[in-house]
Amino acid sequence: MFYLFALSLWKYFFTMALKCGIVGLPNVGKSTLFNCLSSAKAQSANFPFCTIEPNIGIINVPDPRLEKLEELVNPERVVPNTMEIVDIAGLVKGASEGEGLGNQFLGNIRETDAILHVVRCFDDGNIIHVDGSIDPVRDKETIDIELQLKDLETVEKRLDRAKKVARSGDKEAKKHVDLFENMVKTIESGMSVRSIEFTEDELVQVDELNLITAKKVLYVCNVDEAALKVGNEYVNKIKEIAAEENAGVMMVCAQLESDIAELEDYEERQLFLEDAGLDEPGVNKLIRKAYELLDLSTYFTAGVKEVRAWTIKVGMTAPQAAGVIHTDFEKGFIRAEVIKYDDYVEHGSEAACKEAGKLSVEGKEYVVDNGDVMHFRFNV
Repeated sequence: MFYLFALSLWKYFFTMALKCGIVGLPNVGKSTLFNCLSSAKAQSANFPFCTIEPNIGIINVPDPRLEKLEELVNPERVVPNTMEIVDIAGLVKGASEGEGLGNQFLGNIRETDAILHVVRCFDDGNIIHVDGSIDPVRDKETIDIELQLKDLETVEKRLDRAKKVARSGDKEAKKHVDLFENMVKTIESGMSVRSIEFTEDELVQVDELNLITAKKVLYVCNVDEAALKVGNEYVNKIKEIAAEENAGVMMVCAQLESDIAELEDYEERQLFLEDAGLDEPGVNKLIRKAYELLDLSTYFTAGVKEVRAWTIKVGMTAPQAAGVIHTDFEKGFIRAEVIKYDDYVEHGSEAACKEAGKLSVEGKEYVVDNGDVMHFRFNV
């Protein structure tokens, strides 16, 4: 059996470059959360524009399944999935016209795959707010408007070009005019592009525009410790809006997460979590939520050299999943040997799964399940 983790091919390995941007108004807790997520230490202070250049961190995606496979296989090394998190400068009103650090902010966020929108949902007179009062709905709308205005500018330019081509009788250009006019109408009504249901053909055009408000969003409500379990009125208002947008919502207490991150001793950290009534740090859940936000899935390779988690898009076939490791694996794909994660854990080893008839041989049409333990055979 050919093992995917052959070290001689390591320099050719390909991983999916996926990036989530942490955004929000100044002083909502973005950099504090980033510091908890990443080993990088972004500057954090009680004044606007503390973060000027985007801070970038490569973070591991917590996955208890990987730990279990490590326990069973006892490999030389373990490689988790990773994700790039970007802490982007705080936004203010007028950013779409260049106010504050607007142009820089909008350029940075355009490069991300999804958005973690942090909103302040706690009262604390010692931490200033750029607008002088706490109103997460207003804060959210402030950012939405700036992003929508920037997208409107982009779509209108493309609409003008499409109209010029359509005048010559080009039927395809006429379809594009209809599409872009619908997008302009949606944005002008105060809605984001992600709220529109597009056909597959239309999505091709939308993707080319790389619009900010077409990106998926997870609203991260930064609450105080008292509201962490049951929420508060601020959180409830954000949840109502998110439901209308079909967006995700989760709560974290950035200050609590910061305290947890400072504890290097494992037992101290577990005691702290227990006292706080948590089973794990909130940032672990946030990372997994971000991973899900991007429609990502995981399969594993497991052998004595290496146990590794691989990132794929939900719905990928076996050859496509093999191509994440190296393009030659996809081109020369013969078959995949698959063990379901639960079967692997139940029987304890690849050999035991084979003996129990729990290893299946799959062809090119096989759609990889989240958690599959796989080996590929290929011919270059």
